[in-house]
Amino acid sequence: MADNKHYQLFRTAVGVAAIGWHDGRVTTLRLPAPTAPETERALLRRLPDAMRTEQSADVQAVIDAIVRYFAGEPVDFFDVRVDLGEQPPFFARVYEQVRKLGWGETTTYGAIAHALDAGPEYARAVGQAMATNPVPLIIPCHRVMAAGGKIGGFSAPGGSLSKVRMLELEGVTAGPMQQGFDF
Repeated sequence: MADNKHYQLFRTAVGVAAIGWHDGRVTTLRLPAPTAPETERALLRRLPDAMRTEQSADVQAVIDAIVRYFAGEPVDFFDVRVDLGEQPPFFARVYEQVRKLGWGETTTYGAIAHALDAGPEYARAVGQAMATNPVPLIIPCHRVMAAGGKIGGFSAPGGSLSKVRMLELEGVTAGPMQQGFDF
């Protein structure tokens, strides 16, 4: 039986990242961490059966774009082919909406809920979708902020500080950091 889940590690200006894919579609992206073993462990928790292999030209193009992003170059990921697997229907809608955010464009959890014709009580569900986003940066969850201009949470290596740094790369001055979500 052929294994069609693959991954590769790669270095960026801020650390080692990892990408997982199958059938030419990105399934997982691990944002940079300080060391390759840390990044690899995190990726394999999500894709335990994946094999480290050489990437196709399409996947290499995504890697190259991510490297350019972390070097400070304005890059968008609108056309990257992804496979998010099975997602709760509301999460899938959130990911589709957030994916439309471009370089330096931010919004709030509540604004995403409103854009999906959901009440303000759904802002917390938007935050939960962001926390479980399998392909951060491609679906730019770092661009979704908490109410009142607060930074909100971030589940990537480095937590909210990484979110602030990514926003600063894009020219966005982030609001105050916080310990928990404030929707």
